[in-house]
Amino acid sequence: MTTENITIKETGNKDLHTIYEVEKLAFGYEKEARLTEALLNDPTARPLLSLLAFHNEKAVGHILFTRVYMNEMSEDQPLIHILAPLAVIPEYQKQGIGGMLIKAGLEKLKQAGSALVFVLGHIGYYCRHGFIPDAGKLGYQAPYPIPEEFANAWMVQSLDPEDFTVKKGTVVCANELNKPEHWKE
Repeated sequence: MTTENITIKETGNKDLHTIYEVEKLAFGYEKEARLTEALLNDPTARPLLSLLAFHNEKAVGHILFTRVYMNEMSEDQPLIHILAPLAVIPEYQKQGIGGMLIKAGLEKLKQAGSALVFVLGHIGYYCRHGFIPDAGKLGYQAPYPIPEEFANAWMVQSLDPEDFTVKKGTVVCANELNKPEHWKE
């Protein structure tokens, strides 16, 4: 399979079951699927960006970016997001689909005026897609403390041509993601 057969589309309410199935298959359990469903229904996660990747007509991947704030939820802040989760079903993993979803999502967020995107994830993977490890060293703290040995997993990418102009502080996620259980190994 080549990535030229992959199409990426923004999701809508009609896609909720498909998204749930992709998340469940990709992770092998329902925790991320339930979190994704909750985030899609969480008004504090908006504006959000949800994309599905299709191979022909089969949904094979999903990515979700939700709104976050710095220090407190306040509408007068710059638009910033967090990537969580990214899912590709097992038989389509390691073929570039996750990267395609990240690239498409970051481009759409940039067009929408988002200044920063955060992710908590595998450093070797997300750095290949422009994320900078240890966002805490840049002054952007995770919603909950990240143990020192995993500090590099908390990453950020600027979408602003002037780079890191968003004020520093602690990231506040949507209500459904801003819970300690989502921030522990």
